[in-house]
Amino acid sequence: MIRQPVHQGRLKTPFHSRLEKLDFVNEWHEWKGYSTPDSLYCSELEYFAIRNATAVFDLSPMTKYRISGADSLEYLNRLVTRDMGKIKPGRVAYAVWCDDQGQVIDDGTIFHLREGEYRICSQERHLEWLQASAIGFDVTIKHETDDIAGLAVQGPTSFSVLSNMGLDGLGDLKPFGLTHFDFQGSELMISRTGFTGDLGYELWIEPDKAEALWDALFEAGKLHGIRAIGVHALELARVEAGYLAPYEEFLPVDETVRTGHSRSPLELGLEWLVDFKKPNFNGRRALAEEKRKGSNWRLVKLDIEGNKVAVSSFIFENKKASKAAIGFVTSAVWSPVCKQNIALGSVRAPHGKPGDNVWVEIYYQREMHWSRYMAKATVVDKPFWFPPRRSATPPGPY
Repeated sequence: MIRQPVHQGRLKTPFHSRLEKLDFVNEWHEWKGYSTPDSLYCSELEYFAIRNATAVFDLSPMTKYRISGADSLEYLNRLVTRDMGKIKPGRVAYAVWCDDQGQVIDDGTIFHLREGEYRICSQERHLEWLQASAIGFDVTIKHETDDIAGLAVQGPTSFSVLSNMGLDGLGDLKPFGLTHFDFQGSELMISRTGFTGDLGYELWIEPDKAEALWDALFEAGKLHGIRAIGVHALELARVEAGYLAPYEEFLPVDETVRTGHSRSPLELGLEWLVDFKKPNFNGRRALAEEKRKGSNWRLVKLDIEGNKVAVSSFIFENKKASKAAIGFVTSAVWSPVCKQNIALGSVRAPHGKPGDNVWVEIYYQREMHWSRYMAKATVVDKPFWFPPRRSATPPGPY
């Protein structure tokens, strides 16, 4: 039997040739089969491009599915916990989807491209599950990850940079809105979305125009401090914004092997995404029962004293840590812009209400010697970073 050759090595995104020219440190990892940079020159400088200028991140490996057909709205409303009927054409919705036990499979953004036509963008691949869920619905599901190149353009000067490209009318675009432009004869879709908690946009175009788009973008931004960035800088901004990440704040339920290791939307602080007023959706019964009885876990944002980052730390009710831990830190960073030691974590209910004080057990190393430090932490209920420019319409000309 003749077997088809299996592709060895990582795929290259449509922007890889441009990223490769900027790479000084050779730090890459695999993202769904594609090569993605951890950093290109210095993750700290890349981070400050997000907060002080314009940062560009290659989104192309993000999983993308196009949903179309007469029953596309009914299908999505059955699929996700949010009421997609409220998301009009030209808008984008953050959403989560669950199994029948109300445990999160994944989260992502759903773009209402045009009437009856949607795009799901997510971390994980879900084609088989999407197809199985489509039984009985008149919908077409297309896996189009390789067909769409994507760039995140984030930071205070991002609007000025894109305006320099001649994209008239972009200033009227509100957060979570999307619009379309012509770029060299191809459709360029721009959404006012991002993963940094700052002013920013995401650009979507066919792969053949990717390099031309990159060149035009960097030419327009050369006087506005534009820089390409890697995952490390984006991750720091993500924690400052209080955003969740799969495999950090939650483990997709189909990746777990033990009960109690997955999370529901209610346990992740996403109750606002669960609409019990709409008809049946995956996990509805289990989530209604959880809401009635109470959740087992609670996602917390922690403002921690000191400057020792609480990576992989346990959380305790008091400083003595004489009893079992009440939870653990999922993501932790020192925030340069907030000048705070911050973290996201998961604690057992009823602990972790806003204003509560807890203690975080931190281990850190100096010259090969380990030290243990019990740091006081306060549970906060707001993102650590939320500048006014993030939601200003039109954005200021920075």
